[in-house]
Amino acid sequence: FFIIVFFFKSARIMSLKGTEGSRRHITLFKSFCSVCLLLFSVVVVMGLIATKQTKLSKEVHPWVAFVVIWAALLWLSMVEGGQGAIVGLAPINFDLYKETHPITYMSTKVAHAGDNLDRYLIGRQFMVLVIVFSMNMAGAPLPYSKLWGLPDWVIAIFLDTGMAMILMTNMIGQLCTQVNAAHCMLDYINSYFALFTFYIAMAIEFSGLLHSSYVIQIIVAMMAGKKIKSNEPPRSGGAMLFFWSRCLVSVIILFFCLDVTIGALFEGHTTMWKGVPNGVAVILFFVLMSVVGLLEGMQIAFFAVAKLRESERGTGVFAKKTCELLFRGDGNNLPGFMIGRQITVTLNFFVIARVTSLNVVPGRGENVLGVSDGMQEFFNTGLLGALVTTILASIAWQLVASAFPTAFLSNPLVYIFLVLALALESTGVCNGAWILAAIHKHFAGFQRDEVYIGTAEERAKHNLEDQPINAGAGHIFKLPGFADTPESLEALTGRTLV
Repeated sequence: FFIIVFFFKSARIMSLKGTEGSRRHITLFKSFCSVCLLLFSVVVVMGLIATKQTKLSKEVHPWVAFVVIWAALLWLSMVEGGQGAIVGLAPINFDLYKETHPITYMSTKVAHAGDNLDRYLIGRQFMVLVIVFSMNMAGAPLPYSKLWGLPDWVIAIFLDTGMAMILMTNMIGQLCTQVNAAHCMLDYINSYFALFTFYIAMAIEFSGLLHSSYVIQIIVAMMAGKKIKSNEPPRSGGAMLFFWSRCLVSVIILFFCLDVTIGALFEGHTTMWKGVPNGVAVILFFVLMSVVGLLEGMQIAFFAVAKLRESERGTGVFAKKTCELLFRGDGNNLPGFMIGRQITVTLNFFVIARVTSLNVVPGRGENVLGVSDGMQEFFNTGLLGALVTTILASIAWQLVASAFPTAFLSNPLVYIFLVLALALESTGVCNGAWILAAIHKHFAGFQRDEVYIGTAEERAKHNLEDQPINAGAGHIFKLPGFADTPESLEALTGRTLV
């Protein structure tokens, strides 16, 4: 009902505008289509679950799959929004909000101490992959799924390609929350749910499961001839032993997961689409990992060069073309890239989940490496593929981009994927995320951060100016707050949506 009222009000306002009317009508049309696609996608995925045509609904129960997919979406929204808020608040003085937002302060006082922000981001990256893989088990269609007599072309677009799951994940679990968290950071993480999510990410990093990322970090920094800047004193004694022991265990686990995954691909024991040769499946796995890595590294490199003068952004042909396109005009291409990139990365995550999830039936003597049936059931969850993807496709590429940002931009593929991301964003397929964000903000009662802590200029006048975060080689800080509502959407209602 809220969405319908919004669109009718928007159409009435647009009819009163002059020469801008046609552009705003196009924006309204894109937003309307985007919301319709989202609603259809939700209905289709729920239909698959109800008819037991997803892995979890078939093997366990439809209600379990229903609870898992919506719980995962809710948690993903907090993971994605929480990252934007915690990173965005890093330069802000605690004294400005510790009284008004005590739970937010409970998170940030830990996150912004020493090198904890790096630790949080590493743990959080694995959380995203685990959640996406869980959603894939709960909502992705089984092979040859049919639903309500829908035409084959609809099945091909929304089910076979995973488009329904991608639209749900992007608009509900990612872009919607990023929009609000970009401008309402203090309110967004001022809850115990946000605090719980933050400590889960920290616990994942502390476990040492992802410590092979630090080995990659050290190697990349050595290759770049740069020293990793730290906010903590050098490790020594027991701390040094504890750190390197976790690194060793993590490297062993990583190679084990890689061995199991590649072995299963060669033997055809994954949920890869039928008819795809095993050798092609292995190649596709590495291609998808490279695409994810490239897109993950691009946002780090863009963050780095955004702070440089034009003359310092590289001399290569493609580095210049990339920066010229990225920062053209009012800089709208930067948030545009982030949206297109988010869609593409999510698509790749779901495909990788399908490629790497094992489908070996325990008890038939086909268990990988001869493991027990219980262990094989664990392998079948796809978590091994999630770990490999987190370290080798996400974190490793981000570390490389942080150490060699200008060289990274000289890669012609960076320019090609920038163009593709901008083209994808221009379709408006995810414009519905801003409508959802406006609804969420309205009912949650979020207010913009300036209401509580003023603007950066006002803070500086009171000697509480923002402090720069410790970015550079070895750090994977991402572009903060680039989820602004399109001006044309804001013009529809005559006010700021978020």
